[in-house]
Amino acid sequence: MAEEQRATASAGYAMARLEQALERALTSDDLAVRRRAAARVDAWRNVLDGMASGRLTVGSRTPVADTPAWVTLEVAHGGFATGRYLAEAPLREDELAWVPSDAPGDNDRERLNLWFLSDEGLASLGQALRSGNYRIEVPEESALLIVAWLLERGQYAAALDLTFELRPLMHRLRFTPTFSPSSSTPSGAVVRLQPVSEVRSTLRQATVRPQIAAMLETLRVWNPLYDRLVALWCDTVDDELPELTADGAVVGGWPCRVWPDDWAERRSQWLDEFRAAAEVHRQPRDNFARLQAALERCPSDSSALTGREVGWIRRSLANTIQAHGAPGSEARAALRTTQSAVAARPTYATLAHVLSCRLDRFPADGGLPTLDAIDGEVTADEIPAAAGSAIPAHLLAKAARALEAPIGELVDRGVISSGEVLARVLPQVTSQLLAANIEDPSLAAAYAQSYAAFRRRRSLLLLNLEHQVRFDELPWIAAVAPYRDRRVQATRAAAQSLRETTVLALTAFPQTILPNPLVREFGALASQADLKLPLVEEVAADIFMGTFTEKWRSAATVASRVMFGTLYARYYDLPASWPAVEQRRYKRWGKATADDFAEVCRQRSREAANGGGGHVAQNGTVLEQSQILTTHNLAVLVDGLELTDWLREVAQELADRAFAWAVQRQTQPLTLTGIKNTAYAWRQAIFYLSFCSQASQGEILARLDERAGPRLAPAVAGLQQVVAGERFDAAGRTVGGGRRLLGWSAGPHWLAPAVREDVHASGG
Repeated sequence: MAEEQRATASAGYAMARLEQALERALTSDDLAVRRRAAARVDAWRNVLDGMASGRLTVGSRTPVADTPAWVTLEVAHGGFATGRYLAEAPLREDELAWVPSDAPGDNDRERLNLWFLSDEGLASLGQALRSGNYRIEVPEESALLIVAWLLERGQYAAALDLTFELRPLMHRLRFTPTFSPSSSTPSGAVVRLQPVSEVRSTLRQATVRPQIAAMLETLRVWNPLYDRLVALWCDTVDDELPELTADGAVVGGWPCRVWPDDWAERRSQWLDEFRAAAEVHRQPRDNFARLQAALERCPSDSSALTGREVGWIRRSLANTIQAHGAPGSEARAALRTTQSAVAARPTYATLAHVLSCRLDRFPADGGLPTLDAIDGEVTADEIPAAAGSAIPAHLLAKAARALEAPIGELVDRGVISSGEVLARVLPQVTSQLLAANIEDPSLAAAYAQSYAAFRRRRSLLLLNLEHQVRFDELPWIAAVAPYRDRRVQATRAAAQSLRETTVLALTAFPQTILPNPLVREFGALASQADLKLPLVEEVAADIFMGTFTEKWRSAATVASRVMFGTLYARYYDLPASWPAVEQRRYKRWGKATADDFAEVCRQRSREAANGGGGHVAQNGTVLEQSQILTTHNLAVLVDGLELTDWLREVAQELADRAFAWAVQRQTQPLTLTGIKNTAYAWRQAIFYLSFCSQASQGEILARLDERAGPRLAPAVAGLQQVVAGERFDAAGRTVGGGRRLLGWSAGPHWLAPAVREDVHASGG
């Protein structure tokens, strides 16, 4: 049988991203933004050049020609490989010091890698392994550490095989870690979102917003000058100072009638100070500018001014006296005292700098054991003018990104604000659980750091049912697989961690589906816990290949069993069961597929066909049905981790919060992505609602009915009617006029018919 044709990605998306980056690089007022945009321009140009030349095959798990799958690639937005290797970089100063002049190799990188395979180099690696004084940022940086470990234990054949596999890229890739005086990896159950260096850099980039800077400039520079300018002109008034009547007319004396003896001298002094200030600060406008311009033309009298211009001076004086009081008055003095106090306060940028300096006391690549050490009022030693000022809560919240604490505490603090952020920190725990199966502590530490670095790799855009590179595909990790035992204690710890993290994710973010990085991390924990859980990822609609692998069918089987007879099953018309798998297996691109599951999804997606829609929207309707049929991992996790009793206790709160999010989302302008996320939150809420008692369901729906506006009214009615025993027809409607809420629609969506379909193409 001929091999099925393999799909590749289009360059259209990359071209659009290049255009966006170019526009930002050329038009942004922020230098830092322009620099970042310029870097993205280079990346997208590399993508397009590589695709045009054939060097890049976007959509493949080996997108760069002549490059093994295990090489860590630079990946642009959307999963497009740029062709650059992340472990390929010029030698640092500390690395250059290692390279002997007589070392073999065609360049310094190759010479350094080969030197580390010498007796002296291997001894250095062995010492680093035993002390733990190294840092692995990219997975490749642990490769020669593993070679050294294997050789120390007499595993010469394994070390030779590994070296043979690494040898073709020794002239390009860094295969050694960064040697540091101490390890900065969090231990135990604590994690951190960012190292101190990143938080410190962010704080030091804080600037005063232009509006605030302009206000402070006015208060500190221009207001004192303005008051003296007004006083100069008031001294030329021949009678009562001008003021405004109720109808806006000017009454009182006229300026330019009397000229005090020292007026010319004071005028000259004022102009000198004004010009000095104007060289540094942006000049004010309106009354200030009018009075200043007139002063320039009156060295000793007003002969150069017209009567109309004198009238404008009079009105300007009346305006400021009416608003702020006359020069020297109590009202004007009180106002300026208040404004001076405001101007004297330190800016957030100043306080951010203070906080960043306090972070200098901690290792750059480490974390913060507590926030107490950086909290507290500003001291006179730090900034005398700001002494006594408190560090604002929002700046401490930024610093908390480096706080090392249990995941639950970071969720409570708002540091972990989404499932995506949770997925970023969870590998710090998972890595230690996976390494717990290794008896040798030095190998376990290297293994844990390698895993954490591997999880920082960005996912590739994949077509043809290909899967992301797995950790155990790295040659140096595969080489130590025989030294990982299945320990009961580590297995139990992984199961407990998976259970706790699942509970945390559902409790903290009940309205959102589990993001793909978190699903992958849950999969790693499940494997370590020896749990066979068919966890499924969210598939992007624009790269859907029209079918699913077998784990989707397995997940749907679990969902139908767990949700049988529940509100969720009735609302979404879940199949009561799935037939036994046929003996004949379907395969596409060499992968076993669940074509019967895909066909059910296609048939069910007809409900969302509204007389239109491109292929992306049509794919989206099919993919949404796959999520409905599998509950997108909820049933699998609740069943496999034995969370049913826990869920019954908290289901009412979770359902309430998920519904509240969906309702609140309707107060914002709706995009099709917003509609999709609303429907996902709705589905999550119905899942939780299915574990509530009938009385609790009634209470929740009553609150939902009160809060939901007219936009969601058909969906609320549909849910109420299903609870009462009705069923949706093939079009997703009830006899009572309710509607089933789905996120995708091939054509206009009933929730917001005017929203354009093409926005949906970015949905996942």
